[in-house]
Amino acid sequence: MHRRSIVLAIGAVLLARCAQGTPPDPGADVLGERQVGVRTAFGDPLPGLTAGELALFEAGKAVFQETETVEKGLGPVFNEASCVACHLGPAPGGSTGRFETRFGRRNDSGAFDPLATEGGSLLQDHAIGAVPGFTFLPETVPGDANVVAKRRTIPLFGLGLVDVTPDDELREIAALQSRLAPDVAGTLAIVPDLFSGKPRVGKFGWKNQNPTLLQFSADAYLNEMGITSPKFPEESCPQGRCEQLVYNPSPGLNDPDGADVQAFADFMSFLAPPPRMPPTRESLIGGTVFLAIGCAVCHVPVLVTGPSAVRALNRVAYHPFSDFLLHDMGSLGDGIAQGAAGPRQMRTAPLWGMRAAPSLLHDGRATTPLQAVLAHDGQGRRARDRFASLDAKARNALLAFLATL
Repeated sequence: MHRRSIVLAIGAVLLARCAQGTPPDPGADVLGERQVGVRTAFGDPLPGLTAGELALFEAGKAVFQETETVEKGLGPVFNEASCVACHLGPAPGGSTGRFETRFGRRNDSGAFDPLATEGGSLLQDHAIGAVPGFTFLPETVPGDANVVAKRRTIPLFGLGLVDVTPDDELREIAALQSRLAPDVAGTLAIVPDLFSGKPRVGKFGWKNQNPTLLQFSADAYLNEMGITSPKFPEESCPQGRCEQLVYNPSPGLNDPDGADVQAFADFMSFLAPPPRMPPTRESLIGGTVFLAIGCAVCHVPVLVTGPSAVRALNRVAYHPFSDFLLHDMGSLGDGIAQGAAGPRQMRTAPLWGMRAAPSLLHDGRATTPLQAVLAHDGQGRRARDRFASLDAKARNALLAFLATL
């Protein structure tokens, strides 16, 4: 049987048995507990890269850590002057726990208005300050906004594996969920791929707003640092006031050939997934509890990449603990409509590397895995309630399992 077919078959059994409240065959390594011998540290490149690929990783890492300047196009409004300012901890590519702010207005009809003419939905909380004839100021949340949300910086570890996972694999997961666990079935985010000109399945960002790492990179360069590039050529208007851009000291394309955008994408593509902690007897029991109460229906333990010219990414089984689909999270949603995602919908957060996160959930409201589980709502409520009904031994075992991720 083809390797992909094997994994999808395991997924079907997993979903079916999770939906019934019973764990799958413990002989199947669906949780990746036998993979801990493949050791990397946080921030390492993928094992098995060629010398040329390692060179691209190191060059991309240098660009990732570079501090942008006004002369190079920073701003005029921005959030940070480098990628690493947000994506550091416990190594470059992680998360500092830095939050960005999104805002908008929910109208009487319930429709969401991003207040784009007032700088929304993303707030840029830094500005370049005084330039000849003008002073640029950081944006603020306008008074007519009645939705304000914080979003935690997303770790980047292992995202190259996600990038080369075929859209059809996520479509099949969504179909399996719809058939076997319809009450928690996720939704595909179909978004424009600006580089191919075709619609694709979104995988990146809290709302799955970007379909590829290259587009994710270009989006971040513009919206987080104010660096324009060929696919994102228009500056963000400070507080929505586009007339202020006449004073922009670095008009035009700041990354004219997209080289820096590509370098950032290369760094992410070749960045290894988070290392796993060795399992303990208690964590192994906790893994079966994780499966039995339905966590794995959305936090899918294993995916497989598609064909890739990069051997380290070619048809590789990996363990992100996410279906990379949108789910209605009820009160846990952030209230922001973005791309294909509605206000209550959020991408399933990958659990790999969670032990190194300074906070959990999209807005950082949880500081422990226990708090994060108990905050689940909407389509996550049933698994939360099953967790709450566990005895102390089973609950502690599940938390011990999460501590290995």
